[in-house]
Parts: sequence; C-alpha cells; structure tokens
Amino acid sequence: MSLIFLAFLSTHSHAGSKDFGEFQVHWSVFPSTFLPPEVARENNLNRSKSIGIVNISIMQETEDGGLEPVSGQVEGKALNDVQQPTFLAFRRIQEGDAVYFIAEYQYSSGNMMTFEITARPTGANQDLPVRFTHTLFND
Repeated sequence: MSLIFLAFLSTHSHAGSKDFGEFQVHWSVFPSTFLPPEVARENNLNRSKSIGIVNISIMQETEDGGLEPVSGQVEGKALNDVQQPTFLAFRRIQEGDAVYFIAEYQYSSGNMMTFEITARPTGANQDLPVRFTHTLFND
C-alpha cells in the first residue's frame, strides 16, 4: 500500500494542492507514527512521536484532462512558530506508476509549522513554489 494512500486515510493528515496550469503540486503532512512499522521499515523512515512526514507529488495534466505523476526535484524547508528553519531532505520514491518525494522533520506537538517547498518537474523550466501551514499533535 502506498504512502500517499496511507497519508490520505489519516485523520491527522493535512493534504492540499496547487494548480500551475500544466502541472499541479500535491502535498500531505502526517505523523510518522501513522505509518505501519513494515511500511516505515521498507522506506527507511523513522517512526517517532516527534517526527513528521511531508509527502509531495508533482502531477502533469494529460491530453485527456487527467493527471499523471511525473519525476523531478523537490526541495524546501519547514519553519517553526518563531521562524527557525529546518531544511528538508526529500527522497524520491516510486511505487508502480506513483512517484512522490518524502522528507522527515522534527516537530513539537501543537506547534504550527510553515512549509516552503519548491518542486521542479523533470524537463520543465519553471519552479513550482508552494507554501502551507500545518500543526501536528502527538498521538
């Protein structure tokens, strides 16, 4: 079962997207403890009450109006409530046709984090910047 699917099932998850015309950037944020131990192990992720997961997907519009995942690069940072940055180390994961980028970050329960992410699809000349906020709570 994919990380994306698992993230959207979570009641603790925050998900959103931004449309850039030909491309869309989709994101979700959830506590790492939401991942089943075997999924965390398979993807070399830490499960901890103080570690969150940021999941980014770059989607491209198809000729028939649908969306398909595309590869690229993703970078960004998370800012805590006093604007201290934590740079995110995104890793590309592919499961079948799904391509997404995940990063772990440290959080304190109840603190709002602001995420500033830039995605660049392979072969595209445009950066796709997104900014969103989310607060995670320890389960």
